Amino acid sequence: MKSLLNRRSVLTGPSHVVRMAQNHAAASDSSTDADADAEVSRGLASGVASSSASNAGPDLGADIGANLGPDAASDAASAAVARHAPRPVLTLRPVQAVPSQVSARGVQIANTAEVEWLAEEEALTPFRVFRSFAYSVSLLFHAKELVYYVALYQEGALWRALKAADLEAAEAAFRHFEDQATRLSDCETRRAQLEAQNEQLARMIARSEAEAERLRSDLQRRSAQEQAASNRQHQVRKEVSQLEAQRVTAQAHLNKAHRQMQQLKMTSNEAIPHLPSR
Repeated sequence: MKSLLNRRSVLTGPSHVVRMAQNHAAASDSSTDADADAEVSRGLASGVASSSASNAGPDLGADIGANLGPDAASDAASAAVARHAPRPVLTLRPVQAVPSQVSARGVQIANTAEVEWLAEEEALTPFRVFRSFAYSVSLLFHAKELVYYVALYQEGALWRALKAADLEAAEAAFRHFEDQATRLSDCETRRAQLEAQNEQLARMIARSEAEAERLRSDLQRRSAQEQAASNRQHQVRKEVSQLEAQRVTAQAHLNKAHRQMQQLKMTSNEAIPHLPSR
């Protein structure tokens, strides 16, 4: 029974102990922040004490008293209260704000109007230029401010711009925009290739059709020439046959004329008188 009373007196005591420590803290610090911290500490201490008292029942006290004895139970209760004692609240320090636009690589979004104005003033020196159809990327250097700009253009109009303080970061941004411009122009690249291939195929088709027409014309002309030659040969052979017939007829007529001439000569010779020889 005595150990149980000691247990209850120990468990109900922390609120009084904490309150004394807090009163001492309030007396040592007269500022408003210290008073507020003390009020918060008192509230936390009361909550811890009440929670410990409500959770520790007679069975728990009896078990502790039976197992540990009066002195050991008192030490364990003191350790439990010390663990749940409120800690002093530290003063908050201001946190430095980091610009959200600055990335880990030192690249940030640039003002497009500023880049256009610097370009109009001819204050930018081009270090790198990449162009793919309607898209182009430029790595520009502003010597006056030692700043690098990476600009992405579409059909000559500024689309996006990045700003970097060192060349390595600017080149990384340039390669990023270069890859982006390449991806954007993939369709145009394919279109140009297909247009060139279609034009080449059209020229090949035209040449093939022209060659076929020439061969067709040659065949037609050869056929016509062969037909004309055949007709000529037939006409010539016909004329030769006619001439041969005329020759035969003329030869017969000539032979007949020679025979008649011979007969006439013989007849005329018979009319010559026979003269004696001397």
